[in-house]
Amino acid sequence: MSTTVRNIFVSSALPYANGSIHMGHLLEYLQSDIWARFQKLRGHNCIYVCAADAHGTPIMIKARQEKITPEKLIERVSAEQHEDLKAFGVAFDNFHTTHSDENKLIVCRIYDGLCKAGHIYTKTIEQAYDDVEKMFLPDRFIRGICPNQNCKSEDQYGDACEICGVTYTPRDLIDPVSVLSNTKPIWKESVHYFFKLSNFSDKLRKWIKSANLHENVVRKLEEWFDVGLQDWDISRDAPYFGFKIPDTNDKYFYVWLDAPVGYLASFLQLCDRRDDLDFDEYWIAGSDKEAYHFIGKDIVYFHTLFWPAVLAGSGFRQPTSVFAHGFLTINGRKMSKSRGTFIKARTYLDNLNPNYLRYYFAAKLGPSMDDIDMNMDDFIARVNSDLIGKLINIASRCAGFITKSFEGRLADSLDDPTLFAEFTSASEKIADHFEAREYSKAMRKIMALADKANKYIEQKKPWAIAKNEPHSPNIQAICTHGLNMFRILMIYLTPVIPEVAKQAQKLFNEKSWNWKAAGKPLLNHTISEYEPLLTRIDSKQVEHMIEQSK
Repeated sequence: MSTTVRNIFVSSALPYANGSIHMGHLLEYLQSDIWARFQKLRGHNCIYVCAADAHGTPIMIKARQEKITPEKLIERVSAEQHEDLKAFGVAFDNFHTTHSDENKLIVCRIYDGLCKAGHIYTKTIEQAYDDVEKMFLPDRFIRGICPNQNCKSEDQYGDACEICGVTYTPRDLIDPVSVLSNTKPIWKESVHYFFKLSNFSDKLRKWIKSANLHENVVRKLEEWFDVGLQDWDISRDAPYFGFKIPDTNDKYFYVWLDAPVGYLASFLQLCDRRDDLDFDEYWIAGSDKEAYHFIGKDIVYFHTLFWPAVLAGSGFRQPTSVFAHGFLTINGRKMSKSRGTFIKARTYLDNLNPNYLRYYFAAKLGPSMDDIDMNMDDFIARVNSDLIGKLINIASRCAGFITKSFEGRLADSLDDPTLFAEFTSASEKIADHFEAREYSKAMRKIMALADKANKYIEQKKPWAIAKNEPHSPNIQAICTHGLNMFRILMIYLTPVIPEVAKQAQKLFNEKSWNWKAAGKPLLNHTISEYEPLLTRIDSKQVEHMIEQSK
């Protein structure tokens, strides 16, 4: 293990502040939280931030429907979202909002830098206009058929196809319809502000090579480069909820410009509270700190083309890399309210332990953009088999003997040092898997070790010895060894099931763990009385959750 302490910035894509967190969102937040927790467990300085994505027409319209201000809507929804994420163990160092002084400051600083460098220009465009609602329509308020001749998927947004990933303008969409009035939009002229993305082709290619992006992302980027980079419209017309572009009366920054800036704004707010963090050290061009964004594959274009170009053009550093994941399906199909598989985070929490989902997602996740399927039967079986039948079973089989017959005292030596060494020697391989976001490989390795621990206990049969010699030193030795194997596994699993790890720390009367702690056995030490760490999932719990989601 390297002794070099890394300084790492990590962000998750911002939840849009007009609805509840659901299972699809959780895939990303748990993936990024596990990675940030792992880095901290390894002893690195890792800062993990997020914020409410709080601007745009959808916010404005929903607030109008509820007869409240957009600010009130953001405050309520973002608080609910943050509470749900915290309940799943997502431990941001800071959770802010894009509707903030910090975000406005940085957005204007970026815009000013782009203007001075000659990367912003204006031109008159034709824009979709809802003549019934008397407003220009944002791209996502227009739906129609994807214009990609190789796709032509129906019911797609006006800016990008969720099926093939291609981006376009609403004018390109086939048979467009306003989602507000269900009428065909008309087209009106308006002066808009554009970012010269076309200026950055060479710089972006150089960044892509250095960013070590996943091969799936690189292939998609090459497709976009082959088509040619299109300059990006960064403005929207009033009425609009967001930041007004300086020196204009009715033009606002497009939400997709100020949303990623929210990563920096959340970090800036944290820097203002902490003396050990300096914003410029992390985000000014030339920084030697690491910066990573976790995102869904639907926003790869924005994060691997627009965002690094905007940063480079305004004097900021580019991210070290961008990690994209696939979508979540449930029982092999897209989430659906009618089938009860559009499951909100709060509905899950009302029925099941969040550690189950954290482990299940970890057992399925890798570094690619492949979609993840959550089969409910597999979910129940895997959690009950792996977490309860394998992992927790080790502690429940051994701890009682130590507390009842040996006053909670562990033996002063290991019964099988060779087996213990096999567990500790797996440390770096498991760490490599976590680092590479190969969580599924890490979980398989950990559960293979759990199988070996259970086999050891089964062969030694401390319960059989206890029938005749309840205070035999052999029982203490066997159970001490079993508990030490369990402790190592729990240290490895701390990023994945942190609340269970905290309970395990209480069992072992330890205040905290770091990754290195797995290399040293816990001997001649008093443990607490064992309390059940997890219980099995009953299929009725899952059935009830699905019914509640319909």
